[in-house]
Parts: sequence; C-alpha cells; structure tokens
Amino acid sequence: MTILHASAMAIAVSLAAPALAQDAANATRGDDAVPQTPVSPSSPGAPANAPDATESRGGVDDIVVTAQKREQSLQDVPVVVSVLSQEQLTNAGVRDIKDLQTITPGLNVTSSTSTAQTSIRIRGVGTVGDNPGLESSVGTVIDGVYRARSSVAFGDLGELQRVEVLKGPQSTLFGKNMSAGVINVVTAAPSFTPAAEFVGSYGNYNQYSISGSATFGLVDEVLAARIFALKRERDGFLRVNTGAGPRTQTRDGDEDYYTVRAQLLFRPLDGLEIRAIGDYTNRDENCCINTVSIPGPTAAFVDLLAPDAGLLRNRQPFSRIAYANRPSPTRVEDYGGSVQADYDIGGGLSATSITAWRVNDAANGTDLDFSSADIWYRPVDNRNVFRVFSQEARLAFTSDRLNSILGVFYANERLQSDPVTLFGTGYESYFGYLLSASSGAPNPNFVAALTGLPAGSNYLAGQGARDFHNHRSSSLAIFTDNTITLAEGLELTLGLRYTDEVKRVASRYTNTAPGNACAAALGRAAFYPAAARTAIVGALCAPTADPAFNDVSANQRRPENRWAGSAKLQYRFSPQVMAYGSYANGFKSGGFNLDRARFAPGSFNPDTSFATEKVEAYEVGTKTTLFDRRVLANLAAFYQKYTDFQLNTYTGISFLVASIPEVVSKGVDFDVLWNTGIQGLSLNGGVTYADTRFGDFVPPAGISARLPGATLPYAAKWNVTGGFSSRQPIGAGLDLLSSASVKWTSAYNTGSNLDPLKEQRPFALLNARLGIAPESDAWTVEVWAQNLTSSDYYQVVVDQPLQSGTYGAFLGAPRTYGGTVRVRF
Repeated sequence: MTILHASAMAIAVSLAAPALAQDAANATRGDDAVPQTPVSPSSPGAPANAPDATESRGGVDDIVVTAQKREQSLQDVPVVVSVLSQEQLTNAGVRDIKDLQTITPGLNVTSSTSTAQTSIRIRGVGTVGDNPGLESSVGTVIDGVYRARSSVAFGDLGELQRVEVLKGPQSTLFGKNMSAGVINVVTAAPSFTPAAEFVGSYGNYNQYSISGSATFGLVDEVLAARIFALKRERDGFLRVNTGAGPRTQTRDGDEDYYTVRAQLLFRPLDGLEIRAIGDYTNRDENCCINTVSIPGPTAAFVDLLAPDAGLLRNRQPFSRIAYANRPSPTRVEDYGGSVQADYDIGGGLSATSITAWRVNDAANGTDLDFSSADIWYRPVDNRNVFRVFSQEARLAFTSDRLNSILGVFYANERLQSDPVTLFGTGYESYFGYLLSASSGAPNPNFVAALTGLPAGSNYLAGQGARDFHNHRSSSLAIFTDNTITLAEGLELTLGLRYTDEVKRVASRYTNTAPGNACAAALGRAAFYPAAARTAIVGALCAPTADPAFNDVSANQRRPENRWAGSAKLQYRFSPQVMAYGSYANGFKSGGFNLDRARFAPGSFNPDTSFATEKVEAYEVGTKTTLFDRRVLANLAAFYQKYTDFQLNTYTGISFLVASIPEVVSKGVDFDVLWNTGIQGLSLNGGVTYADTRFGDFVPPAGISARLPGATLPYAAKWNVTGGFSSRQPIGAGLDLLSSASVKWTSAYNTGSNLDPLKEQRPFALLNARLGIAPESDAWTVEVWAQNLTSSDYYQVVVDQPLQSGTYGAFLGAPRTYGGTVRVRF
C-alpha cells in the first residue's frame, strides 16, 4: 500500500540521520519504563480497529493521550502530538518548559528580562517579548487547568505521567489562546499502593537539589494521598561587574527556590472519583541581565559615567561577563489549587468538573541600561500579579458509533500590573553627552542648555514613571466535540466552540518627577536646529519622561465573541495504517498593551487596544505502526494562515503591539520511535520543517520595513531531534542505564525587527546520562550533562535600551554536569 511504503521510506531516511531524536511519540516497553495505562480495543474511547499491544511482545506499548479530552491511543488521534514520559523528561534533564524544547522538534521557548515572562512558539508561531498585556499563542494546561502565563517549571510538579505537545491551533477543545498549540501536562495521581522516592543531585555552578515524594492509601480503596517537596539552588551563569553599586551581587542567573505539592484522591462511591491538588512555589533569585554582543558608538559615553569599563567591549558575550550597577532580583510566588470530579453515570455517560484557583505574583527589578553606569533601572516593586478562577464542566457520551463531549468553561482573570521605571544618577549626563557629541566636545550639562533648567534638575535620580493597570478578563465558552463512526475504520470528528469574553483595564499613569525637561524641550523646539529638532525632542521626551502622563487615567473595555471549529476525517486502512485530514480555525483574543502609548511627544493616547489574532489551519497526515509494533512512524503536512497576527516589539524605550495582516506557516512534521528488539534499547527521532513568513503589508509606524515577506523571528526552518535510551544487564544483578538526546536547529533571527545583527546561527544541543541500578530499581546512581558540547547560542538579542547601535544578548545556558542519586521504596 502506498501510505505504508511512504512511511517505511521516511523511517529509513530518518534512521540514516547522524542523530536520532528524543521526541514526542516516545514511550517504550522496558524494565525502566514509567507504567502507562494501556488502551485496549475494548476500553472506553478506544477505536474499534486499535491494535492490541498485548499481542505484540517486545513491541511498543500503546501511548495514551488526552489530546481530544478523552483517553485514546496516540496512533488513533488525528492531531500531531509529541508525547514525553517522566522517564524521557528525566533522561533529557528537562526541569522546566524551556528545557522541553531540547527534545521536541518545532518548539522554541525563550525568556529575557524575567523568567516570569516566557515566550513559547510552535512551528515558528508564538508571542514575542515580555509584555504582560499579551497572552501566549501556545497555551499551557496542567491537570486540566489553564495557566495564565507560560513560566512553568516541571520540576515543581513532582512525578509526571506524561507531557503532550499538541501542534497547530487547538481552540475548539482547549480555548481561546491556543492558536499555535498546547502543552498539556498530566501529573501522576495518588496511588493506593505505597511508594516513596528521594532524589539528591549536585553539579557544577554549585547547583544542588533535593526532593522527596510519597504516595500511600489512607482508607483502603477510598482515600489516597501523594506529596512532593523540592529545594534547588545554583550559582549564576554570569559574572557581574557592579561599578559603584548599589548592586552587591556578582552573579546573575542563579536559582533559589522551593516547592510543595500535595494531592488527595477520594472515591466515596462506585463510579465517582475526586482529585484535589494544592501547590506552592517560591523563587528568590537574581535574573536577568544580558551581556553586550556588539558595543555601539554610545559605549564611550557609558564609559564616561562608569567607574570601570562600563560595558563589555571584547565582542565575546559568551565569556559570560556582564556589567550592571543595579540589582536584578526576581521574586515569584506561584500557588493554587484544583478539584476534579469524574463520575461514571452509566449507559455510556460520564461527567467531569474541574474547579481551579491560581495566583502568580512576580516582582522583578533590572538594570535597564545593562551597564555599570547608573542610567536607567527598574526596582523590585516592578510587579505583575495574576489571580485566576476557572470552572470547566463536561458531559461525555461513548458508544460504538459515537463519542461525544459537551462542555462549558468559565474563567475570571485579574491582573494587577505595576510597571516602574526610574532615572539613575547618570541619566541627564548621558543624554548631555549623546546630544552634544556632534560638536566634538561632549558635555554632560548639555541637556540644561537645551531646556533652560538648572543642571541636575532635568531628570531627578530615583524618580520616574510609576504606573498602575487593573486588568480584568471574564470569559464564558460552550463547546462540543463529536466523533462519528461512518463506516468500518472511517471516522468523522466535528467540533465547535463559542466564546464570549469581556476585557477591561483601568490605568493610572504618573510621573514622580513631572517631566519638566520634556515640557521645556517641547516649548523650545522651534529654536532647535531643524535638522536635529526631532532627535532632540525624541531623546528628551522618552515616554517615561513625558508630562503627557502626569497623573492621567484611562478606562478601556473590549467585548468580543467568537466561534471556533474543527473537522477531521480519518480512515484506518489496516491495523497498521491510519490516515487523516483536518481543518481547524481558532483565535487568540485581542487585548490591551500595558505600556505607555502616545500620538507624539506630549500627546497622550488613551487607546492601547489591539485586535484579535485569527487562524485557519489545514493538515493531512498518516500514523503507522510497523514491523510487529516495533516502529511507530507519524508524518503530517500542515498549512496555517494567521490574520491580524499580534506582533509585540520593543522599540528601545517601550513596547509596541501591531496587528500584522497575514502570517503563513507551512511545512511537515515527522516522528519515529523504534524499539530495536535489542534488550532495553530504543531509538527515536523527529523532524519539523516549517516555512513561517509574514505576508506583504505596509509596515505601520514603529515596525521594521524588513518584515514584509520575511521569515518570522525565532522561526527556524529546520528542527531535528534524535536520541536513544538503553538498559543493559552488566552482572551481579545490576543494569547499566544510558541515554542521550540531541537537537539541531537551523538559523533564525531573534529580533522582532529582523535586524541581521540579531541572527542566531545553526546550533545543536546534546544532553546525556549514564547510570547503574539494580533490577528492582530500588536505587539509581547517575552522572549527567546538559549541553555536553558547550554550544553557545542566544535566547534573544536586543537593541540595548537608550544605546543606539549597541546590542545585548540573553544567552542560552552553558554546559552543566553533575551526579544524581535516587532511592525508591
């Protein structure tokens, strides 16, 4: 059959590659595998033609996913899903959502000035930047609960059952902000069988972690519990020159956090199961400053204001030396709870309710000029607090011919954002040097000459912009998803979702110093040389110094209602081969830019709203199970068209959100898993090719002319992952454990303006682990390394604030290595 031959050829090509991938469809049968719940043909929700894993000894177990909010075999779901078990996450050293990209092709995760704001992209599509007013295009769901933002640490969650990465829009079942994909995390539930695990690790950069977990029954077959606690610390990756202070920390990018997570499983009567989860995480760290990749012409003025070199000059950012005189504290509290109730009504009917409440309180300070000169900074009371209540209720029906879900979802989100940006002691002098440079005699008091105000009174140190935004969002959705068996092996799935949402924001803008320098510059602008007038006013009237924001308020309201839907047709040619085609549309809701907006210097703009991002997607694919279930090979081609794409860009002084008329992403996803038949050895690989481009458009003000027709930032065309895991007996009742994973990424640009100087060249990341354990798995001793080959790569390259021509880089992690001991009871 043609499809079977095509899949076999694709497998051969993949296995000939230099490195095989530790990707997605990756759970294997073996002594060290995390137990998975098999889906047999007779299980509820399992398709009639599903192959029976128990019939293929030594093959690959059925991989259970909930991509359609019901348990199914991966090979029967008409969606591209990468699935990762706890074992695979451990082998690859995955602790947080950023690490996940190293074993998932097509996934890119970055953060810059704050770990609390993390940007996720799938197939080149996602939200750029650290603007709290924008929601992610890739949603994160943990145990059925949507997380308001994506700074998720898997290490905070205890034992995981699996992580599912769903690619492409998933708005029908998962909601409004899933226009590029979903990361669906399922943690291990409490067990009535007692078990416990203690884990200790130590590595370079003085990193250590210690954790303990236990699960046990409290009342036989009625009440069980699970508890997990972890403490982790690490020195920072960057060495910091602090100038004259007040910063005292000489490291940045460290870790210092602890977490506790507790669960109860209650079965009060037959058919009813209630699972309650509560968690608390605290982080108190120093993060994040960058290091200069290219010093520009303004670097000399920074040096004049600093007692040391001011900033890095050697064009070697990976020396990991940074300059900052202001501290960069990050303090995050993340906590909440959820209750999920599942009730088997009988007659094929079941009901599910998930009630959740979460709080994420993140405060972050930073040296905004990223130098040891005291120019511009944010104190630690620069803060965002999310409070979210959500309720989901579903009714499911299962029969031989129909699997149906009808649900309702409600969410109420409150965001309190308190952005603070203050002037340092050198702010006025820096602009004096900058604006007088053309005279050949840079003068730190030149601002006073331009404004007529006494030197030292134009920008008062410790004063600046203190704003407040009270952002509220209320959303109600009704959805349904129905799979109909039209004929033997032929299934049609139709989904529909209606969402009604209202967003409101009440903003208060204040300048603790009233913007006298800008007001004076605007009043005297006519006397400035015509050729320099715009540059002078622009320099003296940054939004944080503009009197247009002296004690002004704005109230905005944005209602919207949207339909989203999907249609999928799949046909199982044989127990080994399934093919499908699908259509889906979805959206990411519009909102408000939580930054200062103006028509021109001195002219306040109260409207910071931006439009809804919409997507239509088409996909065709095949899922094959070959060679007596030893090989799973999944191949899909996709086409995704976005309209009013929300582009977030940082201009060097403020955030700007623009709606780009069209973005198109098209390409191919391929995943393969091979259980070799050699005891304990499995190989896996994945490839994503995505051509993701802006359409032709006329760039609005503030948006680079490089964008029309160009590839999106962070949109690498090629992502290739590969890896292996092995468990081999070595005698004396011991096994040798080994695993490795590699990801190679082609070149991409990290800048929202596509500046060529922000290019990231192709690079590869290699993680490896080696250990020994007895056959009983009572203990394990391991050594490991992340980024074993010490690849240098950028997360983000930015225009350094206020320093035209100077670029700063937020770096990827260096090589880390260490050892781990696990003890299980």
